[in-house]
Amino acid sequence: MKNVTKADLLAALRALGVRAGDVLEVHGSLRSFGHVEGGAETVIAALKEAVTDAGTLFMPALRLSPPAPLTDEDKALGLTSKIRILPPDAPRTAMGAIADLFRMQEGTVVSNGVFRVAAWGRHANEALVGGLDYVLESGGHALLMGVDIYRLTAMHYVEDALPQKVRDLFAPSPEALRRYPEGEWLIEAGEPPVKAWYTIQDRAYARGLIQEIDVGASRWMFLPARDVTELYRQALLTEGSALYGL
Repeated sequence: MKNVTKADLLAALRALGVRAGDVLEVHGSLRSFGHVEGGAETVIAALKEAVTDAGTLFMPALRLSPPAPLTDEDKALGLTSKIRILPPDAPRTAMGAIADLFRMQEGTVVSNGVFRVAAWGRHANEALVGGLDYVLESGGHALLMGVDIYRLTAMHYVEDALPQKVRDLFAPSPEALRRYPEGEWLIEAGEPPVKAWYTIQDRAYARGLIQEIDVGASRWMFLPARDVTELYRQALLTEGSALYGL
């Protein structure tokens, strides 16, 4: 497979309809491409050139490590995931090479807290006000490069409608919280029988909301962020915990 160049990236972005002035929530796995000439820096440069400084790029900047291995004691406590909360200046996070480099580049605005958002461009300061709210409110799109809907951070922005039964499933026990304090760890318990976000992804495909294109070894998904997250919200409101198979 040939190397992926900046020209290849720009051609793919234009084919998807990305234009100057656009607002994008971007998630990506650099490894999924195969080999990109210039690495993450080239990917970011292509994104910036595509939307120009009249547009805005948003990427996750969550202060989270990759999932840590679960011990037998963890499993006995019912834990299904444990993730360490990293210091604000950690150079590498679970967000990946593209998002980590983007966060540290000159001109990028980064919000505060654990669940941070990084942004660049005309409306970058909106990240300080509402994280990804501006992407949803402005009719922005999400670009998933080599990842799927389970990396779409904006989905969490409609989980005020998450049924209590689902919240209870994921909630760790008091003993687990004592072992892994909230300020240091993000932990979850429980495993729903249905991957609810994949149900939403399938429905978005069925409605023609998702465009695809292959770049190198990577498959990209391009979608209207508000339309897809609203599919999720409506499913939570009308189907409740059944969406999660409960």
